[in-house]
Amino acid sequence: MTELLPDVLRVLNPATEELVAEITTTSPEQVDAAVERATKAQQSWVSFAPGDRARLLRRFADGVDAAVDELADLEVTEAGHTLGNARWEAGNARDLLEYAAGGIERLMGRQIPVAGGLDVTFHEPLGVVGVIAPWNFPMPIAAWGVAPALAAGNAVLLKPAETTPLTALRLERIALDAGLPEGLFQVLPGHGRITGQALVDHPGIRKIVFTGSTAVGKQIMARCADNLKRVTLELGGKSPNIVFADADLARAAAAAPMAFLDNSGQDCCARTRILVQRDVYEDFLALVAPAIEAVRVGDPRDAATEMGPLISAVQRERVRSYLTDDVPVLAQGTAPEGPGFWQAPTLLAPEDPGSRAATEEIFGPVAVVLPFTDEADALRLANATRYGLSGSLWTRDIGRALRMARGVNAGNLSVNSHSSVRYWTPFGGFGESGLGRELGPDALAHFTETKNVFISTEE
Repeated sequence: MTELLPDVLRVLNPATEELVAEITTTSPEQVDAAVERATKAQQSWVSFAPGDRARLLRRFADGVDAAVDELADLEVTEAGHTLGNARWEAGNARDLLEYAAGGIERLMGRQIPVAGGLDVTFHEPLGVVGVIAPWNFPMPIAAWGVAPALAAGNAVLLKPAETTPLTALRLERIALDAGLPEGLFQVLPGHGRITGQALVDHPGIRKIVFTGSTAVGKQIMARCADNLKRVTLELGGKSPNIVFADADLARAAAAAPMAFLDNSGQDCCARTRILVQRDVYEDFLALVAPAIEAVRVGDPRDAATEMGPLISAVQRERVRSYLTDDVPVLAQGTAPEGPGFWQAPTLLAPEDPGSRAATEEIFGPVAVVLPFTDEADALRLANATRYGLSGSLWTRDIGRALRMARGVNAGNLSVNSHSSVRYWTPFGGFGESGLGRELGPDALAHFTETKNVFISTEE
């Protein structure tokens, strides 16, 4: 029996629970029509000179830059992000378009030495690409797929998350105003089980870029197999924050709260497993507990706010399911009462490192802290998870930092910082954190097929 879902998305403000907008969903038949339009637009787009495509993408970036405040306001309203974060996110989408535009004229093939002729390779666009974006970072993560895919000569169909379609729809309008061909970049709001599934199953779409849960990512990968469709999957995480006794404890403790509280903990790179060498465990806790308790949670539009609400009531209940009586709470901040999907910052100290809170992705403002003895023990704990997306190492010993960085099973590691994502460098995970890489100098190539051409020179 087919599940009936509403044909209108109700967008709520997470900080107030007020209705912001109602957006009509995209049916499978409308997806078919969108693919047809995109296919025609892509055939035109790929015929543009590389410099002309770059120029149009830069105009798109200029349009985003002119609308940064408007886009940030929409992000605060639909996603509950703090105003500072939302402005950064809009600026990041702009910067990604600029960076991708710069790669168009450097998307070069190779000349390979062979006997009897000349052999060259070309990067040919895939055609139509489907991007399924999440609700936790609607603008930047959408741009991770959209910008390089367009730059590589493809058309893009973007399905935003059900709860956060507003910034995506505004970006579509900006692209048209910048002069991109109509149909080249289309936004298709809708439910994942209807609109998203239609994108995944459509034979005219040659690649799916998905960011979301590991469970859904596995389903998408299986469905794409029917058409041998390429996938890039950026999925869950349970990232370690490893603090050694020789680290600058004050600096490590000061940085630890926002390493898992940024975006209310709704971040697949959040450092939600804090591993501290036993020699300094109590000293570290004495520093980090008051820092967590002092984090200011409240109105996302207030410049002093450090953490806003969760995205929905469903997400809040999921997070609270990990706060059980059998797991001690070491530190807990405060959150507003009344309307809004609020949850206080919380640090847990589970006795069992294999417990749910210590191993599952909570996707909220909750972290666990666990002691370790030496490097081998730290690696054992750090790798005791099915995920492998990101992580941090705090030590003054560069040799130890390199040994640990090579030993931790994660795609992105930082030493004495919590940085994970830069659009100049590749991003992706190990294990069940995903498949493929996004961003960085090779991003455009991931949206192409390599074509080999041999030209005989023999008489």
